[in-house]
Amino acid sequence: MKNKNLPLIIIGIAVIIGVIFFMQSGDKTAKKAGDSAEPIIIPTHNWSSQVVMAYVIGGIFEANGNNVKYVPADSQAVYESIRIGDVTISHEVWESAFGKSFTTALDKGGILDWGDHEARTLEDMGYPDWVADKCPGLPDWTALKNPDCAKAFVTPDSGGKGRMLEGPQTWHGDLIPQRIDALGLGDLWTVKFAGSADALWAELAAAKKEDRGTIIFNWTPNFTDGAGFTFIKFPPYTAGCRPEDGGDGKCGSPDGYLKKAVNADFPKTHPGAADIFKKMSFSTGQIGAMAALVDLDKMTHEDAAKKWLADNESVWKSWVN
Repeated sequence: MKNKNLPLIIIGIAVIIGVIFFMQSGDKTAKKAGDSAEPIIIPTHNWSSQVVMAYVIGGIFEANGNNVKYVPADSQAVYESIRIGDVTISHEVWESAFGKSFTTALDKGGILDWGDHEARTLEDMGYPDWVADKCPGLPDWTALKNPDCAKAFVTPDSGGKGRMLEGPQTWHGDLIPQRIDALGLGDLWTVKFAGSADALWAELAAAKKEDRGTIIFNWTPNFTDGAGFTFIKFPPYTAGCRPEDGGDGKCGSPDGYLKKAVNADFPKTHPGAADIFKKMSFSTGQIGAMAALVDLDKMTHEDAAKKWLADNESVWKSWVN
């Protein structure tokens, strides 16, 4: 008598064999470069270029046969997480915002400086160019001493003072309020903190619609590069000028690095991926384009990464080969 379940049994066996083969072949792919099959843990933060680049880098690692895992992480605490092995890499170490946390982790050991991107960075307060005529003398910071200038930036929540909108407080702590007080601007200006990067861009849009003054925290590389945004020229940054370093706080932000960092064991557990990551170097234009796909074109971070990878194969494949 024929077993009516025989076809189903055969199919089931074939599926099991296929799964085993797939798992083994995937493991072999990663091990071609001597890499562990354990996932490379990539952090995501709260600004667009960083998240898109996380998925771009993850896609490149996957093309190399590696397994990846994405985890949300605090942008200051992430270096300690890398040092103790909870996170594998960081791909956007901004000097002004995170240099102190990064250096502290380096001094403890367990984390490695994995080189700089081509892009240089600036993180500071600034304004869209259409605001300039509301405060004659900008971008020189001394223009902010004029009471008439401050009045043009008053908002309902600013207590009669001109308002500056900083990024999330987790990025820089009280750095900007300390600077405003140190420069003698505290009687005319107040600093408020945005809850996210998206809140900064919403403020830009609202201010333009209402034709009112706005000063916000911004950075480059970003989607605003070349879109008519100017950084205020505060007194030059010098080593040790910030309060956290014993300085008086009367200084702007540095022309800074944009680094990569890895857990100290990464080159041993994933030598192939570590070599690829070492080669990765994104330019100002490339990073700004990643952010623009989300902040201007309204793509998801994952879709933006897929588009960037598809449009820039010659760039990233040169790092893999």
